[in-house]
Amino acid sequence: MLTMQSDACIRFSLPSIRLVGCRRQMSLALELGTPSGSWWRFRPTVSTEVLAVAASLFFGFACNSAFLTGVLAGRSWTDPATWVFTASMLVMLTGLHLLLLSLVLHRWIARPVLSVLIVATAFATYYMQRFGVYLDPSMLRNVLRTDVAEASELFGLGMLPHLLFYAGLPLLVLWRVRVAKRPLLRALAVRGVTLVAASGLLIGSVLLVFQDFSALMRNQKELRYLITPANYLYSSARVLVSDTRQAAKPREVVGADARRAPSWGTRTRPALFVIAVGETARAANWGLNGYARQTTPELAALDVLNFSDVTACGTNTETSLPCMFSAIGRRDYDEDRIRGSESLLHVLNRAGFQVLWRDNQSGCKGVCEGLPQQQIDPAQLPELCVEGRCLDDALLQGLDTVARDAQGNLVVVLHMLGNHGPTYSKRYPDTFRRFTPTCDTGELRKCSREEIVNAYDNALLYTDHILARTIAFLKERQAHFDTALLYVSDHGESLGENGLYLHGVPYAIAPDEQTKVPMVWWLSDGFTSSFSLDRNCLAGQIARPWAHDQLFHTVLGLLQVETSVYERKLDISAACRR
Repeated sequence: MLTMQSDACIRFSLPSIRLVGCRRQMSLALELGTPSGSWWRFRPTVSTEVLAVAASLFFGFACNSAFLTGVLAGRSWTDPATWVFTASMLVMLTGLHLLLLSLVLHRWIARPVLSVLIVATAFATYYMQRFGVYLDPSMLRNVLRTDVAEASELFGLGMLPHLLFYAGLPLLVLWRVRVAKRPLLRALAVRGVTLVAASGLLIGSVLLVFQDFSALMRNQKELRYLITPANYLYSSARVLVSDTRQAAKPREVVGADARRAPSWGTRTRPALFVIAVGETARAANWGLNGYARQTTPELAALDVLNFSDVTACGTNTETSLPCMFSAIGRRDYDEDRIRGSESLLHVLNRAGFQVLWRDNQSGCKGVCEGLPQQQIDPAQLPELCVEGRCLDDALLQGLDTVARDAQGNLVVVLHMLGNHGPTYSKRYPDTFRRFTPTCDTGELRKCSREEIVNAYDNALLYTDHILARTIAFLKERQAHFDTALLYVSDHGESLGENGLYLHGVPYAIAPDEQTKVPMVWWLSDGFTSSFSLDRNCLAGQIARPWAHDQLFHTVLGLLQVETSVYERKLDISAACRR
């Protein structure tokens, strides 16, 4: 555009270049600036359907590398069928998310809803890619039930580049556009066409490779929990529906007929029974199991029973804790029924025992609902606690002051922080930093495998110390109580094997590192005598395969509680009672 102004200047403008010539100055200036038509001021208007298509393409092509890696495993890129299968999967992912978005997006909420999905998907893809997690309902339940201290350890500066690419850039583009307004009838017609097109893409792409795809989904059902963001949307809905349904009805009573056996009438000392529930301790690194390192030196010096082949009921705390304290267990696994039923602790309480849950973690997951519980308060023990997390030594503070029943009996559960990742180095004091160098960050992929394992093993050393201290506490009281300790971990942990870190892989495909856990018993002489146990017989049981399924019935058997729900065949000690 050419203009003449009163100061005898001639101005020639293009969208991004302005030429200025003035008679007074006898000069020509070239101005490169930001004119009114710059990109930043460019605000295109698009329909809701265009936004849905763009978001679906982004989700399908940019956010599903974990799913594509899983479905393409073992395929050769020299085979043309691999390229056809890959293209079909990308079209399927796009069609699936377009169908979902077309059902919920409206002009007024399109950008806020997509913003939430983009941010949530950015975080989901980060953890899936870095740690190999699957966002199934059990993992989503774990995420939703985590506490602030636990969640804060999963954040780090290393995730910023990922978030900038997967969230920052898409949000910048999303909020530069305006959403067009359409007449109602036209909007409904366009939306209907979009739904039909999305359904056609989804169905057509699956039918094109149906034989391969159906076999894959039938044999590896867990892969569906890698489809992002459909995975966490589906899993979140499952968890919320399940929790709502359970909240609407009372817990199913278990062991209504529970009572102490007649032998209790002749007992001269009350029982002090400790159940220590470990966190994330895996059998592979347990010194007593023959690990190359002695990670359990203090327990090795004590007269303990170490069970070397124990299988967990889950790969995360939200699954394992309710399962291991239930009468149902993994063999007849029914999550809704387990969460809706009373636990072992309720049965013991009904039989007359004083029961206490002491927690240095994120709660009992319903296991101790309605029963006495104590949450370790970091403010009360500043010497043992940092950034809202306490060392497990806090569980033993004031334990001798815990109330007992009228006869002096007490069953106390110590829920340990143990080896909770990813910051294993924060689970032990500096005096237990014996294996070096260590990984001192939660961003495990920045550490070598040696550093990760060293930090993990140091945390096991500290768990060994806490258990030995607990046994010392029980020994000091065995003149007045029949004392015993049963320790078992809730699940294991992956430390980089096969590219997996942490835990939570769906149970059907979980590696042994996540399902095999340590279990240790210590029984005082008074306990074995009073409860008629043959120690040599018990020693003969330690090499046999056992599971969390045995915990419920074994504790009832050890404490001689009679109830119709007790199953003798699941009691490890049953054959060893005289």
